[in-house]
Amino acid sequence: MADVKPISKALFLREEELRRGIELMFFAYRDFTGEADSILAEKNMGRAHHRAIYFIGRHPGITVSSLLTILCITKQSLSRVLSGLMRDGYVIQRLSATDRRQRLLHLTQAGTTLETRLTSVQGRRFAAAYQEAGVDAVAGFQRVLRGLLDNSTVNQLTRHDQSAID
Repeated sequence: MADVKPISKALFLREEELRRGIELMFFAYRDFTGEADSILAEKNMGRAHHRAIYFIGRHPGITVSSLLTILCITKQSLSRVLSGLMRDGYVIQRLSATDRRQRLLHLTQAGTTLETRLTSVQGRRFAAAYQEAGVDAVAGFQRVLRGLLDNSTVNQLTRHDQSAID
């Protein structure tokens, strides 16, 4: 097991606490995705579709290249997902006015409706958990999640946060 440093004098993470955290993460992810998975199944879609729809909705006009970077999947996998989403009327692709090589992705009205439905289900779960845990726990939880990220993902988020401000 990795070398664990104490968070405070009163809390030393033992293997059992680490394993409990790992288990809670597995169960939380399962339950967090469960309702959305049911909605997606109605439309013969999976989690890859959900992630694509979410990030296209979050960043209208995102390039295919940027979406590939966020999702960390192969071009072939993304091509299959996007082809289905475009065929079924959830996503449209436009050429960039400044660089004709770039394809910009946007949700259609049906895509926006689906993204809103999926995010609402998951947002309610987050809101209830945040409310139960209390306001101080929200920042702590987000610090823990950020601590679980690879450095490359932290850098990606930092670049994204900065571009959202610009």
